Amino acid sequence: MKPTLDTPLYDDAEARIKLAYERRRHSVLTPLLDTYARPGNLFYYQSRERQVVELLRRNFGRDLQSVKVLDVGCGTGYWLRDLIKWGVAPENLAGVDLLEESVAEARQRCPNGVRIDCESAARLAFEDGAFDLVLQALVFTSILDASLKKQVAREILRVLRPGGALLWYDFTFNNPRNPDVAGVQRREIRELFPNCRLTLKRTTLAPPLARALAPYSWLACYLLEKVPFLCTHYLGMIHKP
Repeated sequence: MKPTLDTPLYDDAEARIKLAYERRRHSVLTPLLDTYARPGNLFYYQSRERQVVELLRRNFGRDLQSVKVLDVGCGTGYWLRDLIKWGVAPENLAGVDLLEESVAEARQRCPNGVRIDCESAARLAFEDGAFDLVLQALVFTSILDASLKKQVAREILRVLRPGGALLWYDFTFNNPRNPDVAGVQRREIRELFPNCRLTLKRTTLAPPLARALAPYSWLACYLLEKVPFLCTHYLGMIHKP
């Protein structure tokens, strides 16, 4: 669809993202790649959870009950349910996603009190400074349009309170098997969030390595994940002034 005066230029980019996620959602390979039953995936999820909980504790203390959180690109609500498990009150949680099917599933899976809307992260329906924390996991690598990336970043900063933080978890490398995503480097992150303080580190052992080693040695995966060039993601906080 060609953009008109009534259609934001990034609508085409959002349509592409919707199509890519719909393809992935209905792929027969998705359950096999995401299942906890695979040792490599289990290592990945447990390692990530341990690191994220430590980040939250370091930035917000041990009591997360009153922290107001927005999950941008919440999907079926996986992170929202984890945030509740870690101590955030459901009524202080909100999530947005482009896919109606994912939003419907997230509403079904999450407890009452969690607000979940089907809307664009480029046009968030929240007041300025409404959240203490915004979470984005694997969202920016799915946005190939530079102007849409910038708009989403602006919206995230707008809804964050002064002194609030964005929890960032995303690829830093391209995936040669997936043309629908593009890795985001530290330099680009700085450009997207100017004047913010970044505390990012490389994490997540490259999935082919984790899948190959985890069935035989958890320790080998743990040690190799300490080697930055073997890790595929950035994890950390982006602090709004």
